[in-house]
Amino acid sequence: MKRKHDQDMSRESHPSGAPWRNFYGRLKGKALRKSQQTWLDEDLGRLSLGAVGWDVNPERKEVDLASLFGNRPIWLEIGFGGGEHMVHQAMRNPDVGLIGCEPYINGVAMLLGKIREAGCDNIRIHPGDVRDLFDVLPENSISRAFLLYPDPWPKARHHRRRFVTPEHLEPLARVLRPGGIFRVATDIPDYVRQTLEQVPRHGFEWLAERPKDWRRPWDDWLPTRYEKKALREGRVPHYLTFRSVKGC
Repeated sequence: MKRKHDQDMSRESHPSGAPWRNFYGRLKGKALRKSQQTWLDEDLGRLSLGAVGWDVNPERKEVDLASLFGNRPIWLEIGFGGGEHMVHQAMRNPDVGLIGCEPYINGVAMLLGKIREAGCDNIRIHPGDVRDLFDVLPENSISRAFLLYPDPWPKARHHRRRFVTPEHLEPLARVLRPGGIFRVATDIPDYVRQTLEQVPRHGFEWLAERPKDWRRPWDDWLPTRYEKKALREGRVPHYLTFRSVKGC
C-alpha cells in the first residue's frame, strides 16, 4: 500500500517542482523552412514574455506586464494557430498589448513571419502551455481573451482535454478582470454545448439575446484558416461572447 501511495504522490509534481500536466497535441509538424527557422532564431527571444516555464521560473514570479506593455490594456489569444487573427487585432488596436500562447512551434514561426511583414510591435509570445502562463499572469490583468477554433477532441473520452474544463477556466477567470470579455469561436456543436455548460459556472455570463448574437461574427472579426476549412466542409461557425462577472 505504501508503495502505491508513493507512486501516486510522485505523479503530483515534477522534480523541478512543476505540477504534472499531461500535454495533448502536437508541438511540431513538418520541417520548418529556412526562413521560419530564421524568424525563430532572430525574433522569438525579443518577442518573448520572459520567464514563464517552470524550468526558468520555478518560484513562479509574476510576469512584469508593465515593463512590456506600459499601461495598455492586455488581450490574450489562447492557441493562435498561424497568427493571422493576432496580427489583425494588433494592427487594428495599436493601443492594446497582445499576448499569444501557442505550443505548436510551426504556428509560432508563422506568427513571427506575419509580425515581420506587418511591422506591429505590440505582441508578445509564450511558445508553450497556457497553463504555465496562467501561473505567472497577475490577477485581473487581462481585459479580453480569445479561444478561436480550439482542438475539438471529438471523442467523448477525450472531452476532458478540451480547454473549456475547470483546469483551464478557473485560472482564466482569475486573470481576466471584472467585466473582461472572453470570445469563443468553434464549428463543433458539441463544443458549443460544453462551452455553454461550463463557462458560466466559472464566473462568466453569456452575452446573447437572439440567434444572430452567436451566428454572426464579431464586427472586428478576421476569418482564420480553420474557419475557412470549416465552411468548405459544410460546418457552421458559432461565435460565443462571455463577460466576467466576478465581484458583481
